Amino acid sequence: MSRPYDLAVVGAGIVGLAHALAAVRRGLSVVVIDREAQANGASIRNFGFVTVTGQKRGETWRRAMRSRDVWVEVAAAAGIPVEHAGLAVLGRRPETLPVLEAFMATEMGEGCELLTAAQARARFPQLQPAALTAALWSPHDRRVESREAIPRLAAWLAEAHGVTFLRCTAVKAVEPPRIETTAGLVEAGAAVVCPGDDLLSLFPERIAAYGVRRCKLHMLRIAPPAPGWRLPGAVMTDLSLVRYEGYAELPEAAPLKARLQAEQAPHLANGVHLIAVQSADGSLVVGDSHHYAMTPDPFAPQAVDDLILDEYRATVAPGPPAVLERWTGVYSSADRVMFRDAPADAVRLVMVTSGTGASTAFAIGEETLADLHG
Repeated sequence: MSRPYDLAVVGAGIVGLAHALAAVRRGLSVVVIDREAQANGASIRNFGFVTVTGQKRGETWRRAMRSRDVWVEVAAAAGIPVEHAGLAVLGRRPETLPVLEAFMATEMGEGCELLTAAQARARFPQLQPAALTAALWSPHDRRVESREAIPRLAAWLAEAHGVTFLRCTAVKAVEPPRIETTAGLVEAGAAVVCPGDDLLSLFPERIAAYGVRRCKLHMLRIAPPAPGWRLPGAVMTDLSLVRYEGYAELPEAAPLKARLQAEQAPHLANGVHLIAVQSADGSLVVGDSHHYAMTPDPFAPQAVDDLILDEYRATVAPGPPAVLERWTGVYSSADRVMFRDAPADAVRLVMVTSGTGASTAFAIGEETLADLHG
């Protein structure tokens, strides 16, 4: 291909698109190359939940705050609706309160509210948890419809910023200024490889050195409990407090985890915790679970969905939920939140090895471009 680019981005998921955005904001010309015809991986199989509250303290939390701000800017410019804002964490056990109090005492609690059971019931009358001891309200989090937001973000990058997209194109070698693809040679001064959960196509030895495997999760879309029923924002529960590191790493979380292990061992064994978010049509996206393997099986046992729905009924709305849709997602996982590797001077390999891509990618993209171009 005759046109040279300043940057080639391999991968058109949210991590790749975030790097493309960071590059065009620096005035660089960008080509994004992806093997699929449209977004089809983890970036559209999640909640669209831009999670700030509960992220790992320090760098990850700061990245989430920055990425949230970029999401707000981009959503307005690209015509991506923000479906709702804020997060309610509903605690059903007395061990929850010390965790929330400790969280509020950190810098991550700034702007959040700790609510008593009575205050939470008054604030969120549409939620009917079987038991409630305390709640946290955070205004920081946002939610977009990921299966619509990712294509709109890509279209906006193309239309408003001149980003070139090569779809249905596999990359065979990355050696700037030569990028060898199944569609021919692409010329680019630098490259960022964002392979998602593809562990073998490019730089497999580099990826293997980080101990990367895959995580499979269950997701469901369910009908609202009643016509006109709306969530106040995203909803989480006690189970989330022992999974999200911003809470789970606090010493006060240990008694809560012990009680959950005694009372909800199957949930913990299947990595189940509750996130519930709402779409424009009123339906709710609910999940999720976590099962790890190099090659996760393609099956979705009903027993795992039942655990998710059990927590939904106990916290959000009682009664039998009407399931409209089911799917699974797969993302890369390791013992770190993400990594950035440099296979060559003008090449960066970037993987988010946790379920935080939508929440942190924009900040990561800015960091990578600063690393490449100063």
